[in-house]
Amino acid sequence: MNNLLNDDIEKIFLNTKKIAKSLEGKKILITGGNGFLGKYFVEIFRRYNKFLNKKIELIVYDNNLKKNFYERKNKISFIKKDVSEKIVIKKKIDIIIHAAGIASPYFYRKKPIDTLDVAINGTRNCLEIAKKNNSKFIFFSSSEIYGDPDSNNIPTKESYRGNVSTLGPRACYDESKRLGETLCYIYNKYYKIHTNIIRPFNIYGPGMGQYDYRIFPNFISNILNKKHIKIYGSGNQTRTYCYITDALEGFIRVICLGKSGEAYNIGNNKPEISVKNIFRVFKDIHKSRIHADLVNHPKSYPNDEPKRRCPDLKKSYKHLRYKPKVKLKHGLQKYLDWAKIFYKY
Repeated sequence: MNNLLNDDIEKIFLNTKKIAKSLEGKKILITGGNGFLGKYFVEIFRRYNKFLNKKIELIVYDNNLKKNFYERKNKISFIKKDVSEKIVIKKKIDIIIHAAGIASPYFYRKKPIDTLDVAINGTRNCLEIAKKNNSKFIFFSSSEIYGDPDSNNIPTKESYRGNVSTLGPRACYDESKRLGETLCYIYNKYYKIHTNIIRPFNIYGPGMGQYDYRIFPNFISNILNKKHIKIYGSGNQTRTYCYITDALEGFIRVICLGKSGEAYNIGNNKPEISVKNIFRVFKDIHKSRIHADLVNHPKSYPNDEPKRRCPDLKKSYKHLRYKPKVKLKHGLQKYLDWAKIFYKY
């Protein structure tokens, strides 16, 4: 938990401490607390508890914890639990952050049923707790619910209904997140539960697993191990990328300021950059020579990836005053410097 950058946690804290006062004394359940995003939530809540008069009580679920333990000082309990199974919590919960999920294309291709379970059964289980406690419910969906938008829908607004295949190697992830959103809609409309949906767009930064098989861990791992970078397909597919401090600020803004029943894009809307040009950015920030090869998608990786991905952030700015600040080159430099310490090579 301590391998994150302290200055990143402090930056998130300084940018959100005013609105975080609304979390004072709340009991919060977070699922997927040992994942990339979950670890940041734990650290920022720990930081809030040094600032708030009444501490946040945090219950952290993850099925990948080595043991259950409790931090008395910080009022944080870690429980090994698969949220796809029945959940029983005796305490009254004020806020549920459902961040559990299998987000890496490599892993959800290997475990499609598990991917469906956590996004559908896990979401239903958590919503039942929200219903019982009248809790605020925050669902981590994905930008993948938009599928492969046409050029008229890029940047993509929250109102876009998507261009998604039900039949294909990505469908287990894309469609389960879409159904998770439908569950949020039902519980909001029929049971009057305050729900918010977060659609993250390509979040990156320190704390990403080296063997997560996503673009930046792959690139950086190969750079540090002096191997050629492998660019899948043509390399012309484009994305926008959001550094973790900007993303966490956006997530906290949704939790504290989000309007009931609304979905929010959280990410960066510029630059929209191709994989080939990302390689050029790494060439610029890394001191040693690096090389790249264009290769076909391996069988272990879904090959029907969207051609473009870029969020429209107008709604997030209007409702939340969310505006990302970290430039791609600066964020990648911080991530690379961190990886030199924590990745194996």
